[in-house]
Amino acid sequence: MPTTMTSTPKSSDLIDVLAGIVGTAQVLSEPADIAPFVTDWRGRYRGAALCVVRPGSTAEVAAVVRACAEAGVAIVPQGGNTSLCGAATPDATGSAVVLSLGRLNRILAVDSGNNTITVQAGCTLAAVQEAARAVDRLFPLALASEGTCQIGGNLSTNAGGVQVLRYGNTRELTLGLEVVLPSGEIWDGLRGLRKDNTGYDLKHLFIGAEGTLGVITAAVLKLFPLPKRQTTCWLNVASPAAAVDLLNAAKSAFDAQLTAFELVSETALQLVLKNIPGAVRPGVASPWYVLAEFSDAEPDSVEAWLAARLAAGEVGDGVLAASETQAGKLWALREHISEAQKIEGISIKHDVAVPVSRIADFLAAADAALADVYPGIRVVAFGHVGDGNLHYNLSKPDAQDNAAFLAGQPQVNRIVHDAVHAFNGSISAEHGLGQLKREEILRYKSPVEMAMMRWVKQALDPRGLMNPGKVL
Repeated sequence: MPTTMTSTPKSSDLIDVLAGIVGTAQVLSEPADIAPFVTDWRGRYRGAALCVVRPGSTAEVAAVVRACAEAGVAIVPQGGNTSLCGAATPDATGSAVVLSLGRLNRILAVDSGNNTITVQAGCTLAAVQEAARAVDRLFPLALASEGTCQIGGNLSTNAGGVQVLRYGNTRELTLGLEVVLPSGEIWDGLRGLRKDNTGYDLKHLFIGAEGTLGVITAAVLKLFPLPKRQTTCWLNVASPAAAVDLLNAAKSAFDAQLTAFELVSETALQLVLKNIPGAVRPGVASPWYVLAEFSDAEPDSVEAWLAARLAAGEVGDGVLAASETQAGKLWALREHISEAQKIEGISIKHDVAVPVSRIADFLAAADAALADVYPGIRVVAFGHVGDGNLHYNLSKPDAQDNAAFLAGQPQVNRIVHDAVHAFNGSISAEHGLGQLKREEILRYKSPVEMAMMRWVKQALDPRGLMNPGKVL
């Protein structure tokens, strides 16, 4: 069978063993075949791999992990390869095996009475959402990459998205897991229980661990009643502080019926209008915008509430979606910001969280600190203001200036992350650490906290073969 030019007898033997487990066609070893699996979505990281293995069942995953463990070869689990921190990209040595889980894509069970769905890790988020809708239920995790990201990756990064305000992160949406441990043993924790007080809740070790403690192969996830109607509006606000005030007013008026509340800057919107075909500005320009969604609220009540906010000067202008199509166009403006930035060129990205009450303070402090060192910097700020998670991305408008700016990324990160830390925030809200923030986190977590993380890693993966170089 084909092998890479650099394969040693040992690596050739392992490739033969893996082919015996999953079939020759499911082991990729030619550089052209491997290439899509060793480059991250942003194009920031490029690695190499001994091969890519595509198992079709949990038993095959376990056998692959055992074979790699016996050979002392590292494993890089990979879902949809949409990580923004290089968590699913192997290093450049070419010695690791990429374990691609895309063939584990079955919906295993839907229990509408228990409001749960059991799925394999390779299911796309969109497929899980559709399976829930088929039984008149909602799986509320919602991301711009939902057509390609996979549930295993969502779990491994504790993905957030636009509805965390109402439903919580992936961690809050998970009841049970099936995991292949670094030894190749299978832990079957696929229980759809809301209450299970029988010791340590082990699933939480693997959620957010970015594949460093084991391979998630299946999950039991929570479902919710499917909203019968949704009201979406795009609102002009003067500042982030005004957006936070509007958020708290909306929560007081509508409580759980407020299911999303997104903040978008004019700079971010301009990039979408410039780079995404068909994007149209809704209404007049404003320094900042809020995209809000209300589920199962009376549309007349939402409209009356907005009219009162306009009359009070809390909102400068607004568009209330008159149809699902119009609502979809409003959401597309928000969801295409990352793609528009990618088209515009490389930027220094930050995925941070601060208490909701300190969002305006953080933005003011970080903007001012950066402007002092980098005059003319372009700040693209947007995100989930309802839960304090902002995407704070930086570049220079001129491509020639941007090259020099990007070379100073360590200093830029330090300015932003120190500002986050000053407000008791987190330097990674929903993207994880991966390899991008592995060293940076040492500045902000205490030695005790880092030691506890290392103890967990040592207990489950003493040889360090699971996704090495990520998180720790």
